[in-house]
Formats: sequence, structure tokens, C-alpha cells
Amino acid sequence: MAALALITLGWQIFAGPYTFKGSQIDPPVPAPDFTLTDQGGQAFRLSEQRGKVALIFFGYTNCPDVCPITLTTYTKIRARLGDEAEKVRFIFITVDPERDTREQIRSHLANFDPAIIGLTGSRAELEAVWKDYGVFQSKHGGGGVEHYDVDHSSRIYAIDPQGNWRLTYPAEMDYETIAEDVEHLFN
Repeated sequence: MAALALITLGWQIFAGPYTFKGSQIDPPVPAPDFTLTDQGGQAFRLSEQRGKVALIFFGYTNCPDVCPITLTTYTKIRARLGDEAEKVRFIFITVDPERDTREQIRSHLANFDPAIIGLTGSRAELEAVWKDYGVFQSKHGGGGVEHYDVDHSSRIYAIDPQGNWRLTYPAEMDYETIAEDVEHLFN
């Protein structure tokens, strides 16, 4: 047992400190707090998630490409983390409040993972959150109220258990890399 401990300690010294793979916010800053409504109609406040890692992605349910890929990434991260996934809040915030009702978000997220928290609110509430996180969103194309796409930022934001904004990832970052960073955020 003592030999194993010495080998582990030696490896940690040799390997050095962990280097995060996501884009680091250095120094980390307090994550902008917000309160929005989840897909079940309950108020969700980011600051009440302290003690957990929060992964936040901004998207919309009619998104044809990056959003379903990112929600699948969330599902893969949860599977990779196993029981440790209980220490993570997987958050999806709409950039299309006109179409993304609570019911629409709930129905859409049921195709991915029941642990994903889908958030919406009034356009004014969401615009404040988008601004705080530097999220771009713009409707384009189509004709009529229902037929349009939304161009939007496609990054995943990582908030550590102390409520600090620590990392961002491009949406196309592989799930294993994000999961490894998340494991180190627990520590």
C-alpha cells in the first residue's frame, strides 16, 4: 500500500499540474448569475448550483446542426463521468424564446438526456444573460413567424463549484477532453 502511494505521488510530481484543455478564463471571474425558468416551470438560479460544475450551452430546439451535436456531447460526457456526473449541471439556454417554450424545450431534451436542464425566459431576461456571457444571436432567412434559423455563438461555458467562470470550449470539442477537464474542476 505504501509503495502504491509513493508511486502515485511520484507520478503526480513527475507529471506536474494538470493543464486544462479548454480556453481558460485567467484569472477566473465570478460567473454572471441569472434566474430563468426550467422546462418544468421551476425557477433556476445559477448561484444555487454552487458545489457543482455547471456546463452552459446557448442554442435552440429547431437548430439543424451544432445544437443537437452539443446536446449529444452532454450525453456522452454524462456517460463518461458515471456517478461523478451527479456533480455536474448540464444547462441548455435558448436563443429563440419565441419558439422555445418550456413545453418545446422539455419535448426536445427528452430526445437526449433527462438530466439536461433547459432554460427559457422572456426576451428581456434572456438578452441580459446573452450579454453577460457574450452570446451572439440573430434570426435570419425564411418567411413567416415559424420559418427562420438563428445564428448564434456555439461555445460551452464551464463554471467551477465555487461559481467561477473557468473555461470555454468550442462546441466541436470532443467530449472526452471536456469530461477530463470537468473531473479536474471537481478538485
